[in-house]
Amino acid sequence: MVCSAQEATAIKLVCGSKFLCVTPGIRPPGSEAHDQKRLMTPMDALRSGADYLVVGRAITQASDPARALEELF
Repeated sequence: MVCSAQEATAIKLVCGSKFLCVTPGIRPPGSEAHDQKRLMTPMDALRSGADYLVVGRAITQASDPARALEELF
């Protein structure tokens, strides 16, 4: 299911731990929100039950995308 990382814990409680959660709105600490309303850092999203993280502009608009990806965690 595509859901906010803020909802992942509740979804896993209802649907079971094997139910996959794909979470957009993932931003490294201190990055801009842009048009995202419900943000979470990568580590917080994983702790909340997210299985797959969707990270866009924080990587694609970085001056060094490879380094931005490495610095997510």
